[in-house]
Amino acid sequence: MSPSYVVQIENLCSTFSTRGVRSVIHQNLNLSIARGEFLSIVGGSGSGKTVLLRQMLGLETPQSGSVTVLGEPASELGRAGAASRVGMLFQQGALFSAFTVLENIAFPLRELGTLPRSLIHDTAMVKMQMVGLDPAAAHQMPSDLSGGMVKRVALARALVMDPPLLLLDEPTAGLDPDASDAFCTLLRSLHQELRLTVVMVTHDLDTIFELSTRIAVVADKQVIVDAPPRQAIRFDHSFVRDFFRGERGHRALAILAAADQEV
Repeated sequence: MSPSYVVQIENLCSTFSTRGVRSVIHQNLNLSIARGEFLSIVGGSGSGKTVLLRQMLGLETPQSGSVTVLGEPASELGRAGAASRVGMLFQQGALFSAFTVLENIAFPLRELGTLPRSLIHDTAMVKMQMVGLDPAAAHQMPSDLSGGMVKRVALARALVMDPPLLLLDEPTAGLDPDASDAFCTLLRSLHQELRLTVVMVTHDLDTIFELSTRIAVVADKQVIVDAPPRQAIRFDHSFVRDFFRGERGHRALAILAAADQEV
């Protein structure tokens, strides 16, 4: 794998079986993600976007082809414990309901079994501050948190091991417009300050245009276009036309154009 690429997927084929019937999700799919990018993966329902994230984490093994992450096969990364090199923000946060905010964030550090409790505590508190959480929230339970706070706690946990690669699955799903805007601002700031490589799966056009340096569109079992946003949305394909050039797409593009003018 080229040192400039954090993720490289080559000739990927993915299948799944339902009641003995095998279906092909990806066929000869190729995708390379360069260091420092903020890549959005978009596609229709059933196109295998989240499957790609799981394969990058080493949680699923493709039928054939290769997925290389940070210089090693993703399958080996998963067995070794991906949390130290790859952070994952799940769609609903996936917080442990019986743990406090601080315990949730500190969980990956505790699992190492090699760090003193004081260092684990201090590191988790730093990550809380990094994502804009008040220290007073440390002892709250997930059931007491707003949707936006759940996302921030989950993000702090994803970053607690200082991974160079961050994966996001629908990061703004379920948030109201104000909370979504605030979370996008936080993600953009962390991407720049920490020099992260970020891979995001989302269907939210505002989030895509707000954050992406590049868009990869998955359709027809492959990545049909992989380009900066303004180029990707001009690609001549029915999914691209319907997804980006419909009424929602025009609204999102108008907001993006207005933001460009302000800059």
